[in-house]
Amino acid sequence: MFTMEFLKTCVLGRNACTAVCFWRSHAVQRLLVGKISTTSSRSTVMPAWVIDRYGKNDVLRFTQNMMIPVIHYPNEVVIKVHAASVNPIDVNMRSGYGATALNMKRDPLHIKTKGEEFPLTLGRDVSGVVMECGLDVRYFKPGDEVSLKPKSLTHTQAASLPYVALTAWSAINKVGGLNDKNCTGKHVLILGASGGVGTFAIQVMKAWGANVTAVCSQDASELVRKLGADDVIDYKSGNVEEQLKSLKPFDFILDNVGGSTETWALNFLKKWSGATYVTLVTPFLLNMDRLGIADGMLQTGVTVGSKALKHFWQGVHYRWAFFMASGVYLDDIAKLVDEGKIQPVIEKTFPFSQVPEAFLKVERGHARGKTVINVI
Repeated sequence: MFTMEFLKTCVLGRNACTAVCFWRSHAVQRLLVGKISTTSSRSTVMPAWVIDRYGKNDVLRFTQNMMIPVIHYPNEVVIKVHAASVNPIDVNMRSGYGATALNMKRDPLHIKTKGEEFPLTLGRDVSGVVMECGLDVRYFKPGDEVSLKPKSLTHTQAASLPYVALTAWSAINKVGGLNDKNCTGKHVLILGASGGVGTFAIQVMKAWGANVTAVCSQDASELVRKLGADDVIDYKSGNVEEQLKSLKPFDFILDNVGGSTETWALNFLKKWSGATYVTLVTPFLLNMDRLGIADGMLQTGVTVGSKALKHFWQGVHYRWAFFMASGVYLDDIAKLVDEGKIQPVIEKTFPFSQVPEAFLKVERGHARGKTVINVI
């Protein structure tokens, strides 16, 4: 959770992926560690920002009485949160986006009635210190920084990375098939290059030797050039398609924008060469919200399958990508950070007391990196 000093999360494999397990988390209070007993969930409470219903920013409510999390499963850890960041998906989930899928994750047996997920804490990025470990946790011990925080970063900087880094890594590496061995000399186009995912993607692609073209507004051009972009296209200065025609066809396109870009972007891929378009803007969760789990997944499969087949016959690959939890990937990312090849891009920080203001900042869009909340 963005707004607490402690949270509970599960350990996936050998690493704790704090960027993914927040739907199981309950945050904890700004008290001295010595005064907190996680053995009693009845007597110890904490301040937190929660929502009691889905809606606009006014649904965010501050409470002094959120229960401190306790370990219920042997693969869980309790973390003292030093900093957390706000992502666009957190703002969307405040309004109910993805509620169907996440409620199934929280309550797979459908034991609870509708609305019992409230009060609900939001958030998915965190940097902090392990306070307690479940019996099966071997890779972490109390006092460890998570998620194996890069040594060169502060907690504020580290909190800006997990969600956007793993989302970009999923799109580029897992779905797009690019890595440090095969990326040298590839021509890459990043649509929506100045946000959290885009700024990370520029850096990792440059670290792997690609030639990167970034599409953003003119006022973000200096930022993306500083991160390594070779060419910058200002989408406000004219037709993006016309501007791209002067460049070589691309081997890979990462689309953080969606909408109408999908109708023309694939025309700029190098045909019959294995070139791939990957979009992070998909109707997957919306389909489940609208149609339910089964029908929503069916509709999603039909949509992505038909689009992939259509473009395959035109000589290019069409793919969807999603955030993917991986402690191993976080280790790889931390290594690149400590080597100086990737740096966090933080646009603005907020104190714990200004969580609603942080949500509004992200909701306005036009990000230039990440928005971070300092908890301690």
